[in-house]
Amino acid sequence: MSQAGIDLGSSMGYLLKEASSALRAAMEEVLRPLGMTVTHYSCLELLAQRPGSSNSDLARGAFVTRQSMNVLLQNLERDGYVTRPAEAPVGKALPASLTPRGRRSLEQATAAVRSVEVRMLAGLTDADRSVAFRALQTMVRSLRGGDG
Repeated sequence: MSQAGIDLGSSMGYLLKEASSALRAAMEEVLRPLGMTVTHYSCLELLAQRPGSSNSDLARGAFVTRQSMNVLLQNLERDGYVTRPAEAPVGKALPASLTPRGRRSLEQATAAVRSVEVRMLAGLTDADRSVAFRALQTMVRSLRGGDG
């Protein structure tokens, strides 16, 4: 009995997953000496760009569960990278903010991650980058049902 499978050599989905995996591995490699993971970095970056984000917002932005983000935030708070109020100002959410230590750490991590992106895009022209960026945006919108 033969099975009709996906030709992995020509599958766009498989290639995207392979690129995602390679990007994550390269990011982990440059973040490890800084004592960070990709999720740790993502959380700090999100907080820098969206101060006061809730645990749920951070989890969505970092592509992890709320439980995983809660554990990470507790560790980041314990280690002095973020601060959260003792009580929620509104509702149940405890909005997190970067501390000066968190900002310094993020600065180093951003430089490291930027070097990975530069390496990833090195073989592309500006026009190639623009086309790839638009194509990826379209794919995300299509998969999200056009709400992207």
